[in-house]
Amino acid sequence: MTRTVLLALDTSTEFCSVALLLDDSASASLPSAAAPQYASGNPRVWFRHEATGAVPSTRLLPAVRELFDDAGLALADCAAIAFGAGPGSFTGLRTATGVAQGLAFGLNVPVVPVSTLLACAQAAQLHDPALPPRVLAALDARMDEAYWADYEFDAATGDWRTLHPASLDAPDALPLPAAPFALAGNAAAAFGDRLPAAAAAARVDREALPHALPVALIGLRALLAGRTVAPEHAAPEYVRDKVAQTTAERMRAREEALR
Repeated sequence: MTRTVLLALDTSTEFCSVALLLDDSASASLPSAAAPQYASGNPRVWFRHEATGAVPSTRLLPAVRELFDDAGLALADCAAIAFGAGPGSFTGLRTATGVAQGLAFGLNVPVVPVSTLLACAQAAQLHDPALPPRVLAALDARMDEAYWADYEFDAATGDWRTLHPASLDAPDALPLPAAPFALAGNAAAAFGDRLPAAAAAARVDREALPHALPVALIGLRALLAGRTVAPEHAAPEYVRDKVAQTTAERMRAREEALR
């Protein structure tokens, strides 16, 4: 019997989210809606998803220990570490990346960076198996902008295809897919009528948000397909390059305004 253990972390939001996945031929504890996505059978999953505010790092490692205790597994059983790479909270992304790297270095296993937007698409599919295969994922990026990406689920391969990678735009600038699509993420709730994609979508799932469970499911597919990276190559996907001006930039802007 082949057994694969994968740990997934996500701290891209105000939640500390950790999932532990055990995939073997005897496992069947996930909802049946998830079954078509796995050639190796339904995995068993344990997870913690706790609101921690701006300091998810305080709960991350304790939650990891609790999950391994619950599952009766050891950290050394892990074949890979998946993590929500972004976009999202800059501090949260650095936390998940750093912890994933540290654990992976210690275990000598690879890591799987997972887009938080793809995690939203996966979450929407778990919520509704009849979802259209085309999913536009959009998250509130603050500063009156939205993170977004366009995906399509390929039933033949049981995997997602990225039609447009993670991007950052004003809510009314998001391009609308030509095919019927679902909208996943909190952008619809954040922007309302200013997000045309919400009105155009066949379905809207505002609760499909970054979570370690979809990160784990995506991470398992990536691991089985060999789409992993060495720990030293793991990096956050910020999408937005910066959130504030430097002191020098503020001084230059002030000088230009006084001219």
